[in-house]
Parts: sequence; structure tokens; C-alpha cells
Amino acid sequence: MTLSFPDGFLWGSATAAYQVEGAVGEGGRGRSIWDTFSHTPGKTVHGDTGDIACDQFHRLDEDLDLMSELRLKAYRFSVAWPRIQPDGRGRANREGIDYYRRLVAGLHRRSIIPCLTLYHWDLPQALQDEGGWTSRDVVPRFADYAALLYEALGDQVPLWITLNEPWVSAWQGYGSGAHAPGIEDDAAALAATHHLLLAHAAAVEAFRGVEMGNGRIGITLNLTPALPADNNSSDSAAARIVDGNQNRLFLDPLFHARYPEDMLEVYASVSDFAFVKDGDLGRISADLDFLGINYYQRHHVTAGTEIAGRARVVPPEGITTAMGWRIDPEGLTALLKRVDDEHTKIPLYVTENGAAFDDYVDPGGRVDDRERVEFLDAHFRAAHSAIAQGVNLNGYFVWSLLDNFEWALGYSKRFGIVYVDYPTQKRIPKQSARWYSEVIAVNALPDG
Repeated sequence: MTLSFPDGFLWGSATAAYQVEGAVGEGGRGRSIWDTFSHTPGKTVHGDTGDIACDQFHRLDEDLDLMSELRLKAYRFSVAWPRIQPDGRGRANREGIDYYRRLVAGLHRRSIIPCLTLYHWDLPQALQDEGGWTSRDVVPRFADYAALLYEALGDQVPLWITLNEPWVSAWQGYGSGAHAPGIEDDAAALAATHHLLLAHAAAVEAFRGVEMGNGRIGITLNLTPALPADNNSSDSAAARIVDGNQNRLFLDPLFHARYPEDMLEVYASVSDFAFVKDGDLGRISADLDFLGINYYQRHHVTAGTEIAGRARVVPPEGITTAMGWRIDPEGLTALLKRVDDEHTKIPLYVTENGAAFDDYVDPGGRVDDRERVEFLDAHFRAAHSAIAQGVNLNGYFVWSLLDNFEWALGYSKRFGIVYVDYPTQKRIPKQSARWYSEVIAVNALPDG
């Protein structure tokens, strides 16, 4: 007996440009906010940077062959904005365009579907110097950048994602300061939230205005369900606030043309929301072809000192990953069903799901990451359960293809299904990669 997935279900894996490409000073690439942030003392573990990362810029064919070997049906990658427009404006850098053309052509030769993310956090530093995502002026800049890629690759890429995890860009980049550009200002985070969503809308408008063949466009949100730690009214209210900040602050404008009333009240002392202009929410809520969902865990929330509308999250109980995140596959089923029930019936993709564990190469040259196999197996089953309940889930992208630069955590955490020995750049498929390849081959899981 097996648990079969729908015909044509898209099994893939994902990466992000700054985490894997390296070659930050080559090919005409400009400087990004992550170059600046990672080179600022104290911002990343051990001062790690993405200067070399996985060196995919130079090892592209090797990695494409690896994807083929693992039978991937799709590869989700991001384009580095400063590799296309070094200063965030103007004509396309030909060397940058050519690199992504080679990537896309290499995927097609191996019968792997390209899924292109326009923005995965690497804003050109020149635009940050002008205010970055806190400035409305970044919106037309992003639309121009998107149009350059549509012109270059429009007939070659069937799946386009405007933004990856705008919550992280806004609230970790401009709110907590844990990510680039490292600003700690709740009002700035709110402005960044709106301008990210408006830039998404502008990129969708540009997409609709040109001939894109069979191309489809969507956005990827990192959604984190929030549950009360105890069954009492104060914890329930606190969980509602966390849900508002991490989920509804993005889902509501995208699918209901509004910001949540309770969140407007929460942030009334921080911002007057004057950055929201007439017509903005209508633009933001324009029809999408699909929604990408990144899921890693659920939060259990207790009432306490609230910071920027984010209540205190209880440390997880039970089995956790190396990130300290509770393993909670049932949360994925509930999340997919909630989005389908409350927000949209458009096709959904799990555009990221995976886990960091303390992987190592044993004396036989193998990486036995059975914890990751168990993690993925449980989450695939959770996705299957959602499909069985009527959710229109079309595909699943495992995070990540390769161990890579894990943002502020540097190289200290390994999410890949392929082990990367950073000094030599040797790639070693882990047990999870081989297991995943077999799942893809039969489009099913053993009914265990």
C-alpha cells in the first residue's frame, strides 16, 4: 500500500542566490544589503559571509547534474537583484542575465522545471542608501527589475515568485534588526511591509502586461500558526496578536484588500499608516495564479510583555531540530486547510519545508541523516492529508538542496539534503537525498 500524490505533483528543492552563488565580486554584480550586513562585525556567527557560499556561480553544471541525478522535477532558485542591476536601476547587466539564462537552459536540458523567485532578501545596497523598503520609491525600481527578467526569460520560466517571505524582510530586517539591513524600528517595519506588498503588486502588473507564454505568478509567505500555550483568554489574545503579525498582516491585504483591524489597533501608537495610499490595497489584492507557503513550525504563545505586537513564544517541548524548532507536521495540514478555507482557493505550493540537523560525514564517506528522512516523511504525509481534505496543493519544494550560508547563523546550521564540505566544495548526497529521489520516482510514500 502507498500514499500516492496527484499526477503531475511537482517535487522540487530550493535555494536562494546569496546563500549558494558566491562570486559576489564577479560578473558585474553590485553590492547588496547582505554583503554589507555580513561584513559588519558581530552581525553573523563567526563573521561568516556569502562571499563564497556554495560557489554555485562556478559549479553550476555540477549542481544541475546533481539535481538530475536526484530526479528533481523542479528547482526553485532566486535571482540576485544586484547581479542584474548593480545599483538597483538602469539597464540589465548582460553578464548577470547570461548567468541565469545558462541556469534556466541547463534546467530545461535536464527536464527540470525552473521556478524563479525575483527577490530573496538581497536588495541592492544603493537602494537601501535611499531608504530601502521603507521608501515608496523602491516600488517602481522593483517593477523595472522584474520587467528586465520577464523580457529575458519570460518564455522559459513557467513559475514566477515575486517575493520570498516578506515578513522576514520587513520584521527581521527593519524591526528586530536580526537580518539585513539591521534596522530596529517598528514603524520602519510597518512601512517596509506595505512597500514590499506594493512592489509585489507592481511586479504582478508588469507580468500581466507582457506576453509570458504559459507563465504563472505568485508570492511566497512564511506562515507560522500561533496557538495559545494554555486554554485561557489572555494566552488566546496573545496568540491572536502573533497570528496577526506573522500571518494576517500579509494574507489579508493579498486576499481581502485590507489590513487586519486588530493589527491597526495594535500598531496605532507606532504608525498612522499614512504610507497606505488610495488604491494601494486594490493593487495588492489583484488576482494571483498561486500562493507559495513556507512552513517550519507552529508557535505556542503565552501572554507577556509584548514587543511590536509579538507576544512571548513558549520554548518548544518535544523533539526539535538543530534550530530549536519543534517538529510539528500536523501544523502543516492545519495551515494548508486554513489558507484554503479562509483566504484563497488558488493553487498552493509548499515552497519551503525542511530542517537543520547536526549532520556529519562518517568514516565511510556517508551522511546518515535519518532524522531528516523522518521529518520529511512526516511532513509529506501531512501534505497528503491536506490534499485528501480537498486542498489544491500542486507541489512541494524541500529546503534546501545544499547546505549553505544560513543568513545570520552563517555556516553553523545545515538544512541541505546534500552535504557541502565548504573548504573543498565537495557535494555529498545525504541519505535524505536518496530517499527523496525514490519518493519522486514513484510519486508516493509507503503507507506506514
